[in-house]
Amino acid sequence: MLENLKRRWKVNNGGLILVIFTFALGGSLCGYAARKIMALTAIEQEGLWLIVYLLIATFLWPLCVLLFSIPLGQFSFFKTYLVKIWGAISGQKKTPTTVIAIFASGAGSNAQKIIEYFQAKKDTVKIALIVCNKERAGVLELAQTHGIETMIIGKDSFLSEETYIDELKKRSIDFIVLAGFLWKIPASLIKSYPNKIVNIHPALLPKYGGKGMYGLKVHEAVIAAGEKESGITIHYVDELYDHGNIIFQAACSVTEGETANSLAQKIHVLEHEHYPKVIENVLNMQNRR
Repeated sequence: MLENLKRRWKVNNGGLILVIFTFALGGSLCGYAARKIMALTAIEQEGLWLIVYLLIATFLWPLCVLLFSIPLGQFSFFKTYLVKIWGAISGQKKTPTTVIAIFASGAGSNAQKIIEYFQAKKDTVKIALIVCNKERAGVLELAQTHGIETMIIGKDSFLSEETYIDELKKRSIDFIVLAGFLWKIPASLIKSYPNKIVNIHPALLPKYGGKGMYGLKVHEAVIAAGEKESGITIHYVDELYDHGNIIFQAACSVTEGETANSLAQKIHVLEHEHYPKVIENVLNMQNRR
């Protein structure tokens, strides 16, 4: 049961404890406040007293829960939770907003295209966080321009601890997009976000992937092998480099006299054209489940 709650609420063990604790405190406070209010009334009939008490407690409960959620760091969770409850009660079905974190290591050209693409779709998708492993990466300036929160990560703690998972959960991150992020994703993060992490690789996998295959190195290998075409692969992330299930591929020609730089330009065109759209398609498919 607890595992089901963790998956449904998208929290870890610590988050689950805080959520349950907030529910308990909020419920106790609304019950206490409702009784105090009833003491001010002149209602004596037992049945009527109970009905009015329940109505008052029902009205106070969301306010009390939200009140306790602030100091416990659970406000975002309970705000979303209460909105869903209201939607179910009122019969208004609204497509949930997917909160995305983009992981990037460089200038962020793909991140920029993704941010721009989803700016017109803020009701369904929110780019809430840029995670970067380089303090001077250009993607951080991009985040500042668009008013997006940033997080700088250290390699040792990223690979060995679950601290960053807690930080992502606190920000209600639903989905992770890798856009030129060069570190291997640890198993703990993949377990916390199963089929919720996607990556784009500048070649047609399974060829020219794996550790050390990134940027111009990929294009140099493609040209050296005499390939007639290259392209992009968008795939789910698993515990291995460039190995998860393939979602989408698009190809371009490798012409005579091609250089790594000229091929990189062709690949960038494919990345910018397809990556945001494929991300949207994946999110739509998952939200329909």
